[in-house]
Amino acid sequence: MSKILSKPASTNADVVTTWRLAWGKIDTITEADWQDEQIAIFLPPSSTQLAFSPSGRFLAIGEVWLSEHKSLTQQRETSGSLPVSDLQLIVTAWEHWGVDTLKRLVGMFGLVVWDRHKQQLYLARDRSGKRTLYYTENGTTNWVAPNLRSLAPYHNQELDLVALRDYLCCAFVPGKRTLWRQVWELQPGNVLQLPESRLGSYWQLQEEIRETEELSHHSHHLRTLLEQVVQEYLPPKEPVGVFLSGGLDSSSITALATKFHSAPVHTYSIHFGSQCPNELEFSSLVAQYCKTQHHVLEIPFRQMWERLPETMAYLDDPIGDPLTVPNLLIGQLARESVQVVLNGEGGDPCFGGPKNQPMLLHQLYGTANQQDPLQAYLLAFKKCASDLPQLLKPEIWAAVKQEEYPFSEDLESTASWLNRLMVLNIKFKGADHILTKVNNLTQAAGLQGRSPLFDQRIVEYSMQIPPEYKLSGAQEKAVLKQAVADLLPGEIIHRPKSGMMVPVQLGFSQYWRRKAKALLLNPKAAIAPYLNQSLIRNWLNYNGDPWQRYGVKLWLLVSLEIWLRCRW
Repeated sequence: MSKILSKPASTNADVVTTWRLAWGKIDTITEADWQDEQIAIFLPPSSTQLAFSPSGRFLAIGEVWLSEHKSLTQQRETSGSLPVSDLQLIVTAWEHWGVDTLKRLVGMFGLVVWDRHKQQLYLARDRSGKRTLYYTENGTTNWVAPNLRSLAPYHNQELDLVALRDYLCCAFVPGKRTLWRQVWELQPGNVLQLPESRLGSYWQLQEEIRETEELSHHSHHLRTLLEQVVQEYLPPKEPVGVFLSGGLDSSSITALATKFHSAPVHTYSIHFGSQCPNELEFSSLVAQYCKTQHHVLEIPFRQMWERLPETMAYLDDPIGDPLTVPNLLIGQLARESVQVVLNGEGGDPCFGGPKNQPMLLHQLYGTANQQDPLQAYLLAFKKCASDLPQLLKPEIWAAVKQEEYPFSEDLESTASWLNRLMVLNIKFKGADHILTKVNNLTQAAGLQGRSPLFDQRIVEYSMQIPPEYKLSGAQEKAVLKQAVADLLPGEIIHRPKSGMMVPVQLGFSQYWRRKAKALLLNPKAAIAPYLNQSLIRNWLNYNGDPWQRYGVKLWLLVSLEIWLRCRW
């Protein structure tokens, strides 16, 4: 079933209000929904994001979904047969284990716990970064919220120039920084305790190769884990959706969903019209093989451009990935049939996708005269890292060029080279790009998006698998392929990875160039104080690049400009 969404374009996205919390000096705050001596909490209408422990000592607020409850339900205190929310389970467990409760949680959460006796505040984020949590450090009152939009009234509008540099390199802001000065993102697996400002990790991702077992051993264990996780992620007795590209990762999730789910499984694929290459041959093959209810969405170039402002508002955190608009549109299509949608995100970061091959070759054959590993890693994003001295205005470049990147520590670890890259991809591209995009855009469509391959148990196990079973030469994801070999057609198992390619090059050359010029070259553009518009003009005219690869760079700049104009 092929479809083009007919919903009109929107420049003012109806972004759902979320909770927010003030901590510190709050004596001038009078309209909070709940207030204590040092905190004030504001809740959206009909919110269920607040819970108290049985004794009343602890209060918890946050967005929580737990996939596994055994370690918590044995400690819960309930009366009768009333249902217990995941948030209530956590705050009840907190009375028994305190901050160690975090080590027992399996799921996704951005969570705040307030100890009313000790007047201490705890901010915590799940291990993979499936939920976000932001906070300010500006003056005597700090603010906490699950998105940046909710914090907008409480910080100045100055850009963090280092974060801007990093966005231009990666098309997202990696690490704890955000594009706003003095506004920070809590990192996955971290907990921040106030008023001590004690930031620590309750979990760290690191290589733990404990066995020298054969590939078959690891693939069998991975299969067991995949079956457990996917079954936990399926909504009981309700239809479920899967975003299906036709690649190994999304096809594996589709096959496992249809194997274990008793309700209908809907699959969703996209393409960009007859003039563009697509993977519908493979996604349709998987849908037919797994007997799903398959939906195909065509996304015209006009719609890609018109829906970008709405998408950037929903994203909240700026992400210059051309797949953002398609992700929102396919989510809106899926919402017509399901409330929960799964995806195959996480296969490349955990099991050795081909995008790591250039870095591996650099490590094997690099010479002393070539870039160091950090520079090679930045260039591997294929964005604007090599253009920074010309793209940033001289005074901006001078201010940021010596500032540290968040990748250095993991690049210099003692882990095997491939697993260093895996850790980087999971910690940064996974949490700050992929999962933030999945979470925000599925929520915008009224869905709950779930990413089984980013489940903490699978992520942890991926670090126990020897590198040669993940990516070795041209052979990629060997352990995952063997784990699901009996579930999928051979054409899917053995096809090379191609990735979902959004035709932004064609978009700018034939459809968007005039609009992009008006947006990016305007003297009053939001990017004008920071970026060299004459260089951007050359890109828009395709000057100086025989390979004409400016599309992805222009898309991340257009996305940034639109995001900056949403100064909420």
